[in-house]
Amino acid sequence: MHITRIETLCLSRPHELENQWATAGYKSIKADCAIVVIRTDEGLTGIGEASPYGVPPLIREWVNWLAPGLIGRDPSDATLAPQPNGRLPAGEPLPVPPHDCAAAALDTALWDLRGKISGQTVRGLLAAQPRERLRLYASSGCRYAWNERPEQLIDETLGYLAQGYTACKVRIGTEWAWDGVTTGRFLELMQALHAAIAGPRRVSLMLDGNKRLTISQSFEIARELDRLGFAWFEEPFPLEEIDAYAALSRAVSLPITGGEQLTTLEEFRPYLEKHALGIVQPDVSSCGLSEALRIARMAEHYGVDLCPHNWHQGLMTMANAQLVAAIPNTRMLELCMIQGPLQWGVLARPPAIRDGYLELPDHPGLGVELADDLEVRFPYIEGSYGVPIQR
Repeated sequence: MHITRIETLCLSRPHELENQWATAGYKSIKADCAIVVIRTDEGLTGIGEASPYGVPPLIREWVNWLAPGLIGRDPSDATLAPQPNGRLPAGEPLPVPPHDCAAAALDTALWDLRGKISGQTVRGLLAAQPRERLRLYASSGCRYAWNERPEQLIDETLGYLAQGYTACKVRIGTEWAWDGVTTGRFLELMQALHAAIAGPRRVSLMLDGNKRLTISQSFEIARELDRLGFAWFEEPFPLEEIDAYAALSRAVSLPITGGEQLTTLEEFRPYLEKHALGIVQPDVSSCGLSEALRIARMAEHYGVDLCPHNWHQGLMTMANAQLVAAIPNTRMLELCMIQGPLQWGVLARPPAIRDGYLELPDHPGLGVELADDLEVRFPYIEGSYGVPIQR
């Protein structure tokens, strides 16, 4: 069997006005997606989603540039996939290198092909006894504004619990400076949220700071989250402050987490060696399944769990799920609740989600196939998915 063709689907869907969501100083007006398709001379096809943080047209350029090294080759060759390179150059505005997103999707598509060739699921290739059912956490907290009704965050979270989810991650809302929000006012909201979900049912809460807090704010918030029993505190301030992350991790019991924009094991090394993170969070769509597995194994050596970042569309969820199902040092899988119809619309048959758990299909490879006519149904919309909020 040989690879005959590689293509990249660039997709978008605008959010209806009422479904646009806001955080920090921008609002999201659309969902984007980039999917790599590897075709073979025997009719088998491998698919992998790239993180749209690399920008779909730029990802397609890199896939086209990398493709000659794969065309004509045997997809079962484990050395075939390109490797992620790591950090962007200083001053680069993109969150994740487009090259690494392209390499990640190619790597994932090759794993999908290897599973189909062998008749096994990808998780079955990665582990002898993988899990078949994964606990999900509902990830959002991006719909409330501090100048309107911040209690919307509580209503939204309770809505996810009513759907059967037992874990939810929230965020810190619109720009605090606009409305004079203090650490104390924010913690009052967290306390009210915690009180609202109190009861006999086991519920986990997590907070993502999106690197927007100061170090002193982060210490104050972390201590209160620890007291309230939050499951983790994610990226409160810029990840480059490794020593401050290590100090924060020593100061509290709850895990301090991060790493969604890191794409190589080497980038995670200082965080592991300095015990700066209690949970690492690479994303298969940014680093690839092969590199994510390397990161998971090294994290396990340091006694650190891995819970991947998983914010975009459904094919990405299935790839991250294969990793989570195969490794011992994990907890649950993120599921973005606000991506809109594109999220599961990319798949011919979405997987079952019951009582807050993802039930993994037993079909070979990633277990799913693409829906028809994706580029017709979801044509790519040029421009950023996020636009500045005018205040």
